[in-house]
Amino acid sequence: MQHEKINYLELPAKDLRAIKAFYQGVFNWSFTDYGDGYTAFNDGTIDGGFYLTDARVSQDKGGVLIVFYSKDLEATQSKVVANGGKIVKATFDFPGGRRFHFTDPNGNELAVWSDS
Repeated sequence: MQHEKINYLELPAKDLRAIKAFYQGVFNWSFTDYGDGYTAFNDGTIDGGFYLTDARVSQDKGGVLIVFYSKDLEATQSKVVANGGKIVKATFDFPGGRRFHFTDPNGNELAVWSDS
């Protein structure tokens, strides 16, 4: 662990089974369950978890936007949709690349960007 660096993320989820299936299918995350109300994840770089609640995170309500990087934006977008995610902002250009925003099965808003 690195001193004073982001070490862990926690996100809400109303259905842990659906959340795990989505993130395994799209981003190949691994999970460890801790009781009925919490599951921890590892994405190969960072650890985090999902806690059971009806709450959700969205940028328009002031939530932090987690942004993934992809070498193939269209392929990642296809996986998001195929695994039950919804595109909430179509791909758009910005200085340095392109990105789209999506919601996971809980309604949490996240984004994916690419520099190509």
